[in-house]
Amino acid sequence: MTETETNLYDVVVLGAGPVGENVADRTRAAGLTTAVVESELVGGECSYWACMPSKALLRPVIARADARRLPGLRQAVQGPLDTAAVLARRNWFTGDWTDDGQVDWIKSIGADLYRGHGRLTGPRTVTVGDKVLTARHAVVVATGTRAALPDLPGLAEVRPWTSREATGAQSAPGRLVVVGGGVVATEMATAWQALGSQVTLLVRGKGLLDRMEPFAGELVAEALTEAGADVRTGTSVASVTRSDGTVVVVTDGGERIEADEILFAVGRAPRTDDIGLDTVGLAPGSWLTVDDSLRVTGTDWLYGVGDVNHRALLTHQGKYQARIAGAAIAARAAGSDLPERDPWSAHAATADHGCVPQVVFTDPEAAAVGLSLAEAEQAGHRVRAVDVDMSSVAGAGLYAEGYKGRARMVVDLEQEILRGVTFVGPGVGELIHSATIAVAGQVPLARLWHAVPSYPTLSEVWLRLLEAYRDN
Repeated sequence: MTETETNLYDVVVLGAGPVGENVADRTRAAGLTTAVVESELVGGECSYWACMPSKALLRPVIARADARRLPGLRQAVQGPLDTAAVLARRNWFTGDWTDDGQVDWIKSIGADLYRGHGRLTGPRTVTVGDKVLTARHAVVVATGTRAALPDLPGLAEVRPWTSREATGAQSAPGRLVVVGGGVVATEMATAWQALGSQVTLLVRGKGLLDRMEPFAGELVAEALTEAGADVRTGTSVASVTRSDGTVVVVTDGGERIEADEILFAVGRAPRTDDIGLDTVGLAPGSWLTVDDSLRVTGTDWLYGVGDVNHRALLTHQGKYQARIAGAAIAARAAGSDLPERDPWSAHAATADHGCVPQVVFTDPEAAAVGLSLAEAEQAGHRVRAVDVDMSSVAGAGLYAEGYKGRARMVVDLEQEILRGVTFVGPGVGELIHSATIAVAGQVPLARLWHAVPSYPTLSEVWLRLLEAYRDN
């Protein structure tokens, strides 16, 4: 019989993805002893199966698409991508799915790493194998999410792709069915179509990227179709089987589609089903409800940070929340009230989740922050949408011949500030931080008029948007 080892820490963090790493960094910087528990690779979903590998796959795709829009360069890039080289570069960015560097970083900040499956076994207590970790001040759940699969008979035998297989595949399937219309579905359809697969995209709803302004999904769907993908909206999967290596999909309309692989990108579920939530009065498998310091409702020691609280399933937002949680834990451990005296921490002790930026790295890119027009109206704001064709900007014509794109700002007519901004077009991902500053800072439009964009850049679209608002 193995003897149980008990270890006492100020903070115990469940999950060593970017969110857990950032919490640990902040609590260690505050002088709190910290343990980090990880059952897979240190660095988490983002480093090995999501953000980094997906963008490594997409960058050559987007670079070639941009090059093909430029006379003098177009003819030089008409051939296919070197798929093997693209995949090799993707492998490099994941460290070939080894985490030595990130393990070294955990050690460098003075945190202790425990490998294995961690479970809550009571208040402030986490068990990892034969080790019991007790937290003086806080346990942080930063376990993230996993891909959700639909309840289709026999799906497990089909061996479908999830986002992990889609970002980690070592060759391009000849035919790929992608089920879903969100970020993962559109990005992976974009990548694998360009890397040599014939992609069929099945979307249950009316269009793509339904959490953005409608024109975003429309422009992405148009570009995917032009690239050779078969985009079918209003279509659901009724059944799926695999026979002799071939996947057979039957849609709700009775259509039969054959493929080599099928990717389901239909949502995410919290990785909270087997972490002992029941031992502290919470439902296993549930999203964690938190306050604006990321503390789980009804507790004074448990924090839910990142995807598990369902506020925004985005790495950058999770890392932002981690900074909030770290500041809150440190303040409470010191016996201080929130916010702290430090002016930086004063603004970092509570989280603002009304201004969430996101970039979809399709061709064209789609980027948005804050509320869409529909969301702003549903929230009761008196608003007006101001739209501008991105091609009206001189920088767009220089960026690409035949540039297609659109910009929208959602103006609060009572306060004359921005509630949301959306850009769609090549290269617009680099515009979204300016919009984030405007929305998060509630910068008056009259003041934005004096933030003069450089000529000739894509950012001159800000001037066109403000002119359109002033003149109409």
